[in-house]
Amino acid sequence: MMRRTIHLPHAGIVLFVGPSNSGKTTLLNRLIAENVILSSEVVSSDQFRVLVSDVEFITWNDRPRDEADALYDKYNQISKEAFQAMDFLIEKRCRLNKVTLIDATHLRVEDRERYLEIAKKHHVPATAIVLNLPEKELLERDEEREYPRGRKRIKQQFQQFQKTLRSIKKEGFQRCYVLNEEDIQTIEVSRIENPLVIDVGNGIDLIGDIHGCYDEFLDLLRELGYIENQEGYYVHPDGRKILSLGDIMSRGPRSIDTLQFFHKHVEAGLAYMIDSNHGWKIARWLDGRQVTLAHGDEKVEAEFENYEKRFGKEATVTFKKHLKEMLLEAKSHYIIQRNGVNVAVAVHAGIKDYYIGKQSPRISDFCRYGDTDGLDENGKPQRKDWTLYHKSSELILWGHDPKPQPLQINNTLNIDQGVIFGGRLTAFRYPEKDLVSVKAKQDYANVPDNPLKEWESKRLAPPNIRKFIDGFAVMTEQNRHIAIAADGVKSALDDLSHFTVPIEEIPYIPPTMSPTPKPSRLEGYLEHPLEAFEYYQANGIDKMVVEKKHMGSRGILFLFKNKQVAKEYVGTETLGSIYTRTGRPFFQKDLGERILEMLNRDLSGYFEKHNTDFVLLDAEILPWNLKAKELILNQYAHVGEMALLDRKKIKQMLEKAIENGKGVTEWLQETKVELVEAEIFNEVYQNYCWETEGIEGIQIAPFHTLAHSNQSFFDQPHLWHMEKNREFSRLSTLFIETEYRVVSDEASIEAAIKWWEEMTENGHEGFVVKPENFVARHKGKLLQPAIKVRGRKYLHIIYGIDYLKPENLVRLKQRNAGKKQRNALKEFCLGLESVQRFVRRESLERVHECVLGVLALEAEPIDPRL
Repeated sequence: MMRRTIHLPHAGIVLFVGPSNSGKTTLLNRLIAENVILSSEVVSSDQFRVLVSDVEFITWNDRPRDEADALYDKYNQISKEAFQAMDFLIEKRCRLNKVTLIDATHLRVEDRERYLEIAKKHHVPATAIVLNLPEKELLERDEEREYPRGRKRIKQQFQQFQKTLRSIKKEGFQRCYVLNEEDIQTIEVSRIENPLVIDVGNGIDLIGDIHGCYDEFLDLLRELGYIENQEGYYVHPDGRKILSLGDIMSRGPRSIDTLQFFHKHVEAGLAYMIDSNHGWKIARWLDGRQVTLAHGDEKVEAEFENYEKRFGKEATVTFKKHLKEMLLEAKSHYIIQRNGVNVAVAVHAGIKDYYIGKQSPRISDFCRYGDTDGLDENGKPQRKDWTLYHKSSELILWGHDPKPQPLQINNTLNIDQGVIFGGRLTAFRYPEKDLVSVKAKQDYANVPDNPLKEWESKRLAPPNIRKFIDGFAVMTEQNRHIAIAADGVKSALDDLSHFTVPIEEIPYIPPTMSPTPKPSRLEGYLEHPLEAFEYYQANGIDKMVVEKKHMGSRGILFLFKNKQVAKEYVGTETLGSIYTRTGRPFFQKDLGERILEMLNRDLSGYFEKHNTDFVLLDAEILPWNLKAKELILNQYAHVGEMALLDRKKIKQMLEKAIENGKGVTEWLQETKVELVEAEIFNEVYQNYCWETEGIEGIQIAPFHTLAHSNQSFFDQPHLWHMEKNREFSRLSTLFIETEYRVVSDEASIEAAIKWWEEMTENGHEGFVVKPENFVARHKGKLLQPAIKVRGRKYLHIIYGIDYLKPENLVRLKQRNAGKKQRNALKEFCLGLESVQRFVRRESLERVHECVLGVLALEAEPIDPRL
């Protein structure tokens, strides 16, 4: 005789149904012993009665009526509390997508309905396993129990169970197994793995919405390295698989070819395909249901009419049946695992974190259509932004809503680039996280409301401040999830609202720069190059670039080829903007315009040579007094002059006292040292100041060429950026070269230190140490992009005239640069992200959140001297 098999779900609620003594606990213990289930997956009403009351069993049999009534009431009171506690635990397990097997009688309809509701609420399946034994067997077993339930109670339960048998299969359980006595002894139990989980294997290539653009799809597969074999299958030499995010058909010219491709490749285990809104509609149409074919779905019907003319009705009916089954069986989403860990989720239109790994009609609808809120005046769905609420760690890959460029928000990535609207067809290679795309051969949809054009027209729309005011988070391409606190946001928004250049003209705010991670171990030094070199060497960086640090003010130059082209990028006709690292105009309006005009003339050939509409530069603008004049006059000049006068006077008084025989020689020596320190202080700050007249005297030292209109340059090493610095210095007299050295061994380190000592002794600020590559990592950890090392003389104006006194230096060496370093890395990532988004022509809001994030981090309280 064939043995029956029970298939336990990977998650959800499994009710064991049957009177006392029907063998529920015995069967569960057997399954635990056989390692089919875990003991933690089982909960029982008896177990929870003990947990809430410390009472193992209550019987009221053979008791006087008043005692029996009291014990019965006590039993019901304990049972009520026990079931409430048990249900609380079951709900928690459902939320975590775990399976729970419940050992109780479940003879009342309302008890079973309660668990069906819990399962529905948490989008997990409910299964019933019904143990059907004869009444005689139940009574005989009861007599053998340590705590018998009593004949009357068993008979009552059996009568109730007979009603249960008649109704339970109609109550809504996903599966219902009714087992007789022989089944219970021989039943096999297996576990169903979550069908939504797939392993990354040798790699998965996720493909955005194809919409019947079959030629572009094949072009993309070739770009990805897939090769068509003799059987007509596209296979990858590395064993990678294809995963479609849905909407493979409709609107485009070759829907049937695309459907046929996926039917063939899904059947062969070479591809996966996700359910989608167009796929769901076509599936129901293929199933013969009343469906209105519109929005390009009617083109599929036309293709099938031609198919039938070519291959006949019988072949068409069979073909439609296969396609219908494929589309109806398509999963709402897939979880991609690596080493058993959820790392990514593939879905068509969107998903809530709580839905991941679960299945229900509501989840399927959300995954097909996203978070919608009715229709607009044109009958199009009004979409709510579900991406803002994604908090779990999985990267969510989705499509459905065409964007001109892959759009990453909150660890979600949209890879529908509107191939059907003349955009691109995009693939995301996992785990490499590379994007590959091909251009559409034409605009196949040819509709007036082209979403790519709509997106472009709204690109410069004002950002929604509501999204930011209470704090927010930015997911950057450096795989850093950067949280921005509300306090800093409010301060930054105030600056952007009142003091900065127009936000459209701020594609980048540079990061703060950290000093050496540790203070110098050398006597008489607070900072020294050794600690910077050792930091990078300890993190696997052998080759470094050291650049002379100009003592000016940080400035960003955003320069356009001409005023007309600027309108395309920032919405206004301008030659560009020059702004500070807080986004404020660097120069007074008239002077700024003159400098922009001069640079535009000087760089005219540069724009043509590099075929770019703009260039974005990170630079130091000299002299220091251009931006720090008030600081110099009110703080440094005043303090320095007063210190000199005061110490000279004290020196004179002490010298006179010695002439009069007073024993103040030691005090005089100390004062002479203090006087030298005051003289150094005055000498140092004045080294960075000189008079300018209009443009005359202004110098600009660009050290990073951040971007052109068609690309960013964060993939270029720092030596490349220094060559660009030399190129600019030859194009305009405003630009100056920056001295630099390459450090790669002990000899070059010693030479660099000697250079630093010479330049700092001559009053220069110091230098900046950078790893060879613009973005440097060690064992996955992002390293500091630059470390500043300032000289002994310069640090007088930072830490005070007498900072080198031993007692002061000991205290200053206790400084903690940890927060400064953390913020430097956060701001660095945000800066890279904002430039890349701007180059990809993402919306102002997307660029603005990165800029706002840097300004908000700068508002945090950190020792400004670091």
